Amino acid sequence: MKAALAAARETFTPLRTLIAVLSELAKARLTALVLITTLTGFFVARGEATTWLTGLHVMLGTALVAAGAAALNQWWERDLDRLMERTAGRPLPSGQVEPGFALGLGLVSAATGIVYLAALVNGLTALLGAAALVSYVLIYTPLKTRTTLNTLIGAVPGALPPLMGWAAARGEMGAGGVALFGVLLLWQIPHFMAIAWLYRDQYAQAGFRMMPVVDPAGRATGWWAVVCAALLIPVSVVPSVVGVAGSLYALGALSMGLAFLWTAIRFTAERERSRARLLFFASIIYLPLLLGLLMLDSALRSVA
Repeated sequence: MKAALAAARETFTPLRTLIAVLSELAKARLTALVLITTLTGFFVARGEATTWLTGLHVMLGTALVAAGAAALNQWWERDLDRLMERTAGRPLPSGQVEPGFALGLGLVSAATGIVYLAALVNGLTALLGAAALVSYVLIYTPLKTRTTLNTLIGAVPGALPPLMGWAAARGEMGAGGVALFGVLLLWQIPHFMAIAWLYRDQYAQAGFRMMPVVDPAGRATGWWAVVCAALLIPVSVVPSVVGVAGSLYALGALSMGLAFLWTAIRFTAERERSRARLLFFASIIYLPLLLGLLMLDSALRSVA
């Protein structure tokens, strides 16, 4: 019996390794976040004529595009990733896969995703997916070593998935979809400023021009976080203003926004690693709670 179990483990080990490598290439956690925001846009925008099959199609197509973009990003940055402890273990810098494999996988996955969206969802959703892919891989990625504005530029493709979900449900970009785009755009700045502050030494070593690298005192880094967190409060309430959500969501968004802003202010005032960690953890709690509340509000309104 023990021999059989040992043989089974040996058989499944290569498969587990392959799955783990592919998961890393696809940046599974980031892709999961992309799918959550896409689903939120679709769920909130859905109407009586909207089919859940369309929702499944937009999720699958978006997953392919996001996974492809992640692989292409890692292919591009493979030499720089070797220089940072936090990324040195990724499949490419660690030598687990060849660059050609990652490049081919990324191109095939991204192209398949765009075609899939165009064929089974609609042209607008496919166009938004292509815009996210191009801006992430061909604009944001190379700019990371050239300008501190890379974080703001990189926030654009990160904010497009909920708009893709909205476009899949309605075939157009409405005020609610644009508001969700704004929420994701502004949320990313404090989130990434916290990460960049925590790993600023590694970013500097690899040659990435993140704001904390060229702003060692952290004043500009902190103010970027505060300003965007402050702007996030009114933008997050827009879904209620345009009739997409109700008062339950508005009150929750306002409360969570103020709490998130408080952590950004604390980071700006003290600029310590502990405050950066607090801001980071606040950001990863804030977004799923906000999106979950929006979906709950939408569901309650649909049955009222």
